[in-house]
Amino acid sequence: MTKVFLKKQIQNRVLLGHPWIFGNEVGEIKGDVQAGDIVDVYTHKGFFLGRGYINPQSQILVRLLTRDKNEEINPEFFYRRLLKCWEYRQKLGYIENCRLVFGEADDMPALVIDKFNDYFVLQTLALGMERWKDAIVDALNRIFSPKGIYERNDVPVRELEGMTQQKGFLSAPFDTNIIINENGLKFHVDIVNGQKTGYFLDQQDNRREIQQIVKGADVLEAFCYTGTFSCHAGYYGAKSVMGLDISEHAVHTAQRNAALNNLQDVCQFQAVNAFDQLKQYTREDRKFDVVILDPPAFTKSRENIQKAVVGYKEINLRGMKLLNQGGFLVTASCTNLVSPSLFLETIDAAARDAKKRLRQVTFQTQAKDHPILRNIENTTYLKFLIVEIA
Repeated sequence: MTKVFLKKQIQNRVLLGHPWIFGNEVGEIKGDVQAGDIVDVYTHKGFFLGRGYINPQSQILVRLLTRDKNEEINPEFFYRRLLKCWEYRQKLGYIENCRLVFGEADDMPALVIDKFNDYFVLQTLALGMERWKDAIVDALNRIFSPKGIYERNDVPVRELEGMTQQKGFLSAPFDTNIIINENGLKFHVDIVNGQKTGYFLDQQDNRREIQQIVKGADVLEAFCYTGTFSCHAGYYGAKSVMGLDISEHAVHTAQRNAALNNLQDVCQFQAVNAFDQLKQYTREDRKFDVVILDPPAFTKSRENIQKAVVGYKEINLRGMKLLNQGGFLVTASCTNLVSPSLFLETIDAAARDAKKRLRQVTFQTQAKDHPILRNIENTTYLKFLIVEIA
């Protein structure tokens, strides 16, 4: 097997368990290198570090799959890993819908699998993982006997790995418009055309957190997408809910979700630019009891972090100004490059400009089926905050 030797002077990141090895950390490679192949990684002194897949075209030259020298990477390896992932989710109570595999956090770098009832959606985001896609599908069939499996590999990051974007059935074709249950509600999931894998499971725990604060409240949700927070607000007793999203398709789905839960009289939606509408409501001096802000990621590049921070400050400042005294701001960020501390600093800066005092109700991350490894920073990506405005 090809051997990869690290340079003498490298960060402790890899030694402490991070699975990524960048090209500039490698001192020598002994053996042939074919993109996607399994290789062994050693320190400069020849101590075994791990086994993973290599791709010279990627900035991340090697992604480690195991630290066990005796563990072979074969179809049975993926079966055992997926079974372990499923057993972990079951222990935490995620049975019907869950993120079954969360990449690096499950020792399966560049693999994402979401479970919706008896249907599965997967993403293989690196060439080395793509090579094992058939083995992964076979393992899913062995463990779950699913009604359908679909790949949503229509993501640009694959092109950095020398792959094409694609999506399609990895099982017999099935109706890709399904309905799932969440927290007592039902939601439409469009596996083919929905964002990411079709639905944002990472907020499923956080959506329960608004239960007490929305009772009898006038609620505004900006960037509502398919109206999941809005429908939860209506379900938990809100007096009125207005959801805003720029996508007409998303708003149509939000309306269908409201009707699916008999909330069409409480939850209304508009296809508008949320940034512009927040400004318009401010000019009109509109007031709400609860404002929910759950925007898409503002940047995926480090060069634009400051622009993202400016964007978060702007929408949260406007959200605060739209709240009645004693109202609640529910705000989130899924921008991986904005750390929890930076996000909180940004909210505090918005509060100073708005001349508001904040009282924290809760601060959380993503749902527990998206596990966090403390030594892998990018596994903590979602920030979810509820504050009372005074």
